[in-house]
Amino acid sequence: MTNQYLCFDIGGTNLKAGLLDANGGQIQPATSVPMAQDLAAFWQQLFAIADQYVGQIAGIAVSVPGQVDPQTGIVYHGGALPFLDQCPLQQTLAMRYQLPVAVENDGKAAALAENWRGSLQGCQNGLVLLLGTGVGGGLIIHNQLYRGSHFQAGELSMMLAASTSAPIKITGQTGSAVGMISAIAHELQLPDEHDGRQVFAALAAGDPKALEMFNAYGHQVAQIILNVQAVMDLNVVAIGGGISAQPSVVPMIQRQYAELLEQLPMIRDTLSQPQIVAAKFHNQANLIGALAALLGMATV
Repeated sequence: MTNQYLCFDIGGTNLKAGLLDANGGQIQPATSVPMAQDLAAFWQQLFAIADQYVGQIAGIAVSVPGQVDPQTGIVYHGGALPFLDQCPLQQTLAMRYQLPVAVENDGKAAALAENWRGSLQGCQNGLVLLLGTGVGGGLIIHNQLYRGSHFQAGELSMMLAASTSAPIKITGQTGSAVGMISAIAHELQLPDEHDGRQVFAALAAGDPKALEMFNAYGHQVAQIILNVQAVMDLNVVAIGGGISAQPSVVPMIQRQYAELLEQLPMIRDTLSQPQIVAAKFHNQANLIGALAALLGMATV
C-alpha cells in the first residue's frame, strides 16, 4: 500500500495541492493555482490535479471554506466560495477515485494540524487564527477539535467588527490579510495590489503610511483575539495563514494586543492573557490538517 496522500487546500484566492506522507511530511512541494470562480471550473481544476495521481495515493484529504458535515463531506454556504454550497465533495471524489476521502473546514483543519504536530501540540485550550482572504478559526478544547452544534465553531469571519460607523462590517472584512495587503499596495501605488512581497519590503523599509495601515490591521486582529479570549479563556492563540510566515506579523499583533489592554485596564487586570504565537505550519496547515482528519485525528 502506498504511503502518500493527495491533499487539497481550497481557498478563497488560491487552490493548493500537495503530496504528504502519513506523518504529515511533504513528499513534494505544494502547487498553487488561482481559485476557480464557478462550480464547473472548480471540478475541472480538482480532477485535472487528482487524475495525475491515480494508482499512486492511499487517499484524498480536502480543506475547504464553509460549514462542513464531517460525516457526509458535504459543504454548506462555502464561505468565500458560495458556489460550493451543498457541494458533495467527499462523495464525488470517493466515487471517482475509489479511495478514502475526508473533507474538513479550513479553520478546523489548521487547528488539527497545529494540535497534531504544531504550536498547539499538548495545548489544553487553544485557537488557530487564520489570516487570509477572511478570518478562519479552529478551536481546540480539552485537547480535542471543537466543532460546535452546527459544525460552525470558529467561524470568526462572521463576528461583528468593533465599529461605531455605518455600514456594519464583519471581521472577515476588517481582519482580511488579503484586504490589508491590497489596501497598502493601493496606497503605495504599487503596480500589483496583490504583491505581498513588495508590501512587506515597504514595511521593512519603514514606510510611514504602510506601517500605520499595518498596525491598524493588527489592532483589528487584537480585538478579535480579545473577544474570543473573553468567551473561551484560552491558553494559546496561534496565528496562521500565509502572512504568518512574515517575521514581523506576530510580534506586531502581540504589541497591538498589549496596547489594547493598556487602554482597557479593567480587562487587563481581570482577564487572563493567552500566549500569542506563530503557527508552525503557516500556509501548509490546511493541507496537514485535512490529512489529520483523513487519518482519524478529528474525534469531536
